[in-house]
Amino acid sequence: MIEVTHLSKSYGPKHVLKDVSFTVPPGQVTGFLGPNGAGKSTTMRLIMGLENPSAGQATVLGQPLGKHPAPLASAGALLDARSLNPARKARQSLLALADTHGIKASRVAEVLALTGLTDVADQRSGGFSLGMGQRLGIAAALLGDPRVLVLDEPVNGLDPEGVTWVRKLCRSLAAEGRTVLISSHLMSEVAQTADRVVVIGQGRILADASMDEFVGGLGEEHVRVASADAAKLGVRLSADGGAVDRVDESTLSVRNLSAEAVGAAALQEGVALRELVGIRPSLEDAYLALTSGAVEYRSGGILTPAPGSSLPPGTVPGGVPGSGPGAMPGAIPGAPMPGTPQPSETWQGQGEQGYPPPSPSGQHTQTRNQQARNQQEGA
Repeated sequence: MIEVTHLSKSYGPKHVLKDVSFTVPPGQVTGFLGPNGAGKSTTMRLIMGLENPSAGQATVLGQPLGKHPAPLASAGALLDARSLNPARKARQSLLALADTHGIKASRVAEVLALTGLTDVADQRSGGFSLGMGQRLGIAAALLGDPRVLVLDEPVNGLDPEGVTWVRKLCRSLAAEGRTVLISSHLMSEVAQTADRVVVIGQGRILADASMDEFVGGLGEEHVRVASADAAKLGVRLSADGGAVDRVDESTLSVRNLSAEAVGAAALQEGVALRELVGIRPSLEDAYLALTSGAVEYRSGGILTPAPGSSLPPGTVPGGVPGSGPGAMPGAIPGAPMPGTPQPSETWQGQGEQGYPPPSPSGQHTQTRNQQARNQQEGA
């Protein structure tokens, strides 16, 4: 178990962590999420005893890691895949680490085989690819057969097979009753790997919950339904209390009604359906909703609108029409963005149906990025 209690860390006037508390239980994989600069890596370094806290404490198996007689048998960590000497061969680096911690040399061969590095074990690690370096870092973390594993961006640089292997490794270690803490920006991978999530933003804990609680509490389920007679179906669903958004000419996004209710309404109206699916919110949806106000380094790129929404002419999400950081470079204030419909291009029956017109072709990001590139190439 890892216990972080009222942990704070400052570097001069900069407060990186502010009264952080959470627990990582054994037998589960805990995902540690947060924007860049949120304090994830600093927290992990404090857990591993690599830095001293300004206040509070972090304990591993009941006490600070530095007080354990055999630290590598208590906790292993991947915090920097390039921390091993690049001039040394992979096997030599692991043998040196094993020797200084009283670990049998046979364990080196075991972790090399486990991480798929046996065939390159006698090559200098400085020539390894990013993915191979990650595997070597994981091998070092596993060397002491630890009860606690802390992994910072473990799948960074790995190919699909490697990503799947890390996922299975984390799940199997947790199934043995070990404590596993991983950080990653790959939400889809965390969703498949973790049982719990701890979210940090601007040095403070924003959430500490099971995966289901976190996603269910912040996300919103909806139903996607497609029909050649979407207009008629939309009227009926709105009358039934559904919040209906039109995605394109034949597809609707419906909230406040179940897929069963939507299907029953379509049957009663005699509307043939091409698609009917209930969509659960994703970890990414919940994470973005929670951390939208805690992003320290924010890009000004074009983002894909939420399903069923459309963009005001001349803007990208988060921007001001034709100006400011959200506007396209060179945009004329008040001018429509390339690919956006003119005000006259309304959906037939919009005023009567009571729900928005379709967004242009439903291909916001791809279409607009491509058009922007074409304009730049033609300039």
